[in-house]
Amino acid sequence: MAVGNFSTANQTYRMLMGNGLIYSVPRFQRDYSWTDEEWDDLWNDIENVLSPEGEPSHYMGYLVLQSQDSKYFDIIDGQQRLTTLSIIVLAVLSNIQRLIESGEDAENNRRRQDQLRNSLIGYLDPVTLIARSKLNLNRNNDNLYQNYLVPLQPAPKRNLKSTEHQMRKAFEWWQEKTAHIYRSGEALAGFIDRLTDKLFFTVITVSDELNAYKVFETLNARGVKLSSTDLLKNYLFSVVHDQNQDEHELSNLETRWEELVGKLGSESFPDFLRAHWNSRNKFLRHSELFKRIRDRIRNREEVFALLRDMMTDVDTYVALSKPEDELWTPEQRKYIGELRMFNVRQVYPLLLTACRKFTNPKELRDILRAISIISFRYNVISNNPANEQERVYNTVAERLATENMTFRDVLNELRPIYIRDKDFIYAFSNKILKTTQSRNKRVVRYILFAIEQHITTISHDFDSDRYNLEHIMPENLSEAWDHITDMDHEQFVYRLGNMTIMSTAQNRNLGNAGFDVKRETFLNSEFQLTQRVAAENAEWNPSRIEHHQSWMATQATAIWRVAQLS
Repeated sequence: MAVGNFSTANQTYRMLMGNGLIYSVPRFQRDYSWTDEEWDDLWNDIENVLSPEGEPSHYMGYLVLQSQDSKYFDIIDGQQRLTTLSIIVLAVLSNIQRLIESGEDAENNRRRQDQLRNSLIGYLDPVTLIARSKLNLNRNNDNLYQNYLVPLQPAPKRNLKSTEHQMRKAFEWWQEKTAHIYRSGEALAGFIDRLTDKLFFTVITVSDELNAYKVFETLNARGVKLSSTDLLKNYLFSVVHDQNQDEHELSNLETRWEELVGKLGSESFPDFLRAHWNSRNKFLRHSELFKRIRDRIRNREEVFALLRDMMTDVDTYVALSKPEDELWTPEQRKYIGELRMFNVRQVYPLLLTACRKFTNPKELRDILRAISIISFRYNVISNNPANEQERVYNTVAERLATENMTFRDVLNELRPIYIRDKDFIYAFSNKILKTTQSRNKRVVRYILFAIEQHITTISHDFDSDRYNLEHIMPENLSEAWDHITDMDHEQFVYRLGNMTIMSTAQNRNLGNAGFDVKRETFLNSEFQLTQRVAAENAEWNPSRIEHHQSWMATQATAIWRVAQLS
């Protein structure tokens, strides 16, 4: 199926490799890295699909190719799988070669070997024995592949790059696996013949890098992880390579890149790149990012400048999800932990800029506190859409990066997303947080303990297992709660006003007891918030929950407040 600048089709491995096309892994694409864990998983899948009672076929996932002439294709995503399958075929050819050399059915085995090689690998020049392969690998893998694996020559064991060692090990692993089970040339050839028809891919072919990036974004949004990181790496390295053939410079670039991606992980890199870019430039969505970088980064100096800037931000970005990181002071850790708990990432560009600009720990702490409060009001309680909030954060980040802004200037720019007291009280008074979700349960504990500290000045560790979250109207009703209708139970059981805190020891035996029983225990609680429920209420029903939650909302307005914005 062709749509615009890309097409999709399901193809078996035989269809891919047996059609006279040439596939190349771009020069700077990721090296071969599969280990025996992935090989073993694939072997189990192969055994299953080839067994008499197995599945009729096995799905190998998406394969993203780029081509402008429909003959030569760059492998944008899928090189690990295609390289491994090619190694499997070569391992089988090697086992057939051993049979030929031992004189076992030599003529027929030679014909089998030639047929498999021509169909799936390519051909050897009969004079030079140079491989003319259907598959070409990247700059770190192709030498071993073309000069040793394809011509079935013994691969050296010394002076190899780590990725070449991994390819050699893969070849030996599959050699042993197939030789152990398939003893004759006929059986070995049959193994490959059946396998190539049973493994199939969804092949997406694009015309250029921009369309490849759009494919990555679309599939990643659907939960299929393809690496736009590799696409960007290939572009940046190609810029440097095209303008300067210095291998030392490329090696230096590779070292820096690997350090950067190593700190983040390949899957987190696109999110980091966008946060980094938006912390210094006008707001961009993921779908626009690759095109903008390609337009802006056109020479080797700009590539290295981008890499230096990313290295400046990467440790901060990683620390934003780690409150315990040594980058933060003890006071700052509290707010980093809250932002992580609230799962608010739209603010990352602003925080990256703030960490570069505000070198005074107290100023940075005040920024973190204000943003935590804004996030609590806007995201957690009011549940407002994040797109407008994200644009505000990015606008402030860009201004802060280029102008001499003070802490107060930043706060004033954040005013549009600071929920007003009146609106916050209304949202809090009606807030429902289903504690069947672990994140919600933790947020509810955080809220209740913050209110407890506000009314007593006593601080507790809200994560401690010494304390339990108590649903006053229980999640499962007993006969003692016959006055509560099913509709009321559904609407009020997860209201903030229906929850309180207790010591684990006291809470253990309450279960779904009636309010009269719970009330006696509440009166003896160490928490004033819980004592208040008992002291203020002779019974417990929806109207009392609403009344209690309204009181909580008033306390919350005083706790989560930025004075300069109120």
